[in-house]
Amino acid sequence: MSLGRAAIVVGLLLAAASVRGAAPAGNASSTPASAPPPRTFANPLNLDYRFALDAPGRREAADPVIVLFGDDYYLFASKSGGYWRSSDLVDWTLIVPQGLPIEAYAPAVMVYGGALYYSACDAGLYRSRDPKGGQWERVGDPFKVGDPDLFADDDGRVYLYYGLSYNGAISGQELDPSAGFRRKGAPFVCFRADFAHHGWERRGEDNLGAVSNGEFSEGPWIEGAWMTKHGGTYYLQYAAPGTEFKTYADGVYTSASPRGPFSYAPANPFSARPTGFIGGAGHSATFADKQGRYWHVATMTISVKHMFERRLGLFPVTFDSDGTMHADTAFGDSPQIAPALRTDRGGSNRTGAMLLSYDKKASASSSLEGFGPERAVDEDVRTYWSARTGGSGEWLAVDLGKSCRIDAVQANFGEHEATQRGRDPGAWRRYRLDASPDGTRWQPLVDRSGATRDLPHDYVELAAPAQARWVRVVNVHTAGGGTFAVRDLRLFGICGGRAPAAAPRFEVHRDPSDARNAVVRWDLVPGAQGYLIRYGSAPNKLYRSDEVRGRRELALHDLDIDRSYFFTIDAFNEGGVTAGATVAKI
Repeated sequence: MSLGRAAIVVGLLLAAASVRGAAPAGNASSTPASAPPPRTFANPLNLDYRFALDAPGRREAADPVIVLFGDDYYLFASKSGGYWRSSDLVDWTLIVPQGLPIEAYAPAVMVYGGALYYSACDAGLYRSRDPKGGQWERVGDPFKVGDPDLFADDDGRVYLYYGLSYNGAISGQELDPSAGFRRKGAPFVCFRADFAHHGWERRGEDNLGAVSNGEFSEGPWIEGAWMTKHGGTYYLQYAAPGTEFKTYADGVYTSASPRGPFSYAPANPFSARPTGFIGGAGHSATFADKQGRYWHVATMTISVKHMFERRLGLFPVTFDSDGTMHADTAFGDSPQIAPALRTDRGGSNRTGAMLLSYDKKASASSSLEGFGPERAVDEDVRTYWSARTGGSGEWLAVDLGKSCRIDAVQANFGEHEATQRGRDPGAWRRYRLDASPDGTRWQPLVDRSGATRDLPHDYVELAAPAQARWVRVVNVHTAGGGTFAVRDLRLFGICGGRAPAAAPRFEVHRDPSDARNAVVRWDLVPGAQGYLIRYGSAPNKLYRSDEVRGRRELALHDLDIDRSYFFTIDAFNEGGVTAGATVAKI
């Protein structure tokens, strides 16, 4: 995207937006009635993620499902102590239900017969005609399967898809709605793990295998089934290789029938995000919004304090002319256009605002050893800065090096030494953001000092672009106990005038001994901050991407052995993105 187009898009989207004062903004709920609807959002979603019930102190949400019921969207996620409701997919309100075993893993939710149905691992079947009111009733016994998915076809027939096993399979089973959704007929196997042919299914942070029980293994966990029907085709999705890895992704098989046979799609994994501020895009749900556009809500990984320390992300999904489904995860944690305003008229869903804070000089009121302020600008959710205390007045400041136009801010907070377990209605994140031209004269930018809900990943649209060199976040109250900690203070806008003059020259070499592997090397481009390596199954289907900074080589281990691939590389900086000019085939 050129600087001109980026400035126009950002200006149009943000000119009418509002800083919501003391009330939560971006993905938060409780928006004042007088505030205009949000026009942008950013991942990870700014939900009030619950603290885990056991030590260590951490937040968790995963295995998400979003369904449209009536005029509202409902979001369910594992171990969240409730579910959320939204009218626009951006502002979410927590509902703590009655009569629902909400602590179970892997929720399965479907709309059927004017009601919402819920199940999960080791949970029974529950029904609600008033999920907004949180009232549910049990209507069936547990299905006793791992990671269930309930799918209601448009002919009234209902299917259960499931699977949760090492190097396992996804299977299906028809259910009988007239007999309490009991099993009907024999179960059927849809497909099995095949990491020998599909490199992306290999376990590990880089798809090179992992150590499990003291033994090195490539085999994945196959899990997280989800069925979507579009244009007469059934898209049966699944997750691999494991929820703790940034390589956690979703693949898809297609069929003309809900029973199969199922064929492996050519653009797998169709949802993946192995790089960037927060990685992972697996165990997900694909759904249509009120305008008929599709979205993918996915599990994103932190997995530092605990393997199941996770967050949620939302990505646009499109079906191309031959029915290939893909999720756009490129720059997937940068500002995106709010779902109600998405157009899909060429290009991506991004606003054009670029990350300004990466690797900039940072300072702080105090720092714990090993948790210095540089960790809050390293574009890695798994690291963070921590002050020595959780007291009011602790601060972190970022120096952009020159005056820049700032359009949006995302404050991602950590949970260092958190003591909270579960939800505490009064444990709200409160802070403020200040801006300065010189590091001495400060003006308020965002005020959350009176916030009345938790804000772990607070994304804020500014009413008008702010011109500043310095931005600091100042603590008012630390949610969850412990110290004041910031994973990253991410500033978005335009700085530096223009995008890189050209995209890089590059070469790609496939491993002759293992076709699942390849190496991409490129020339550095003057003025570029980083590179987006895009690749896929055809020159016009470069749906997969890796976002790289500070490097000129990338090793890939996620290819299918029997498929050709096409590559290009974009260059980007704080002024915009320059698209690749050539495409290479391997």
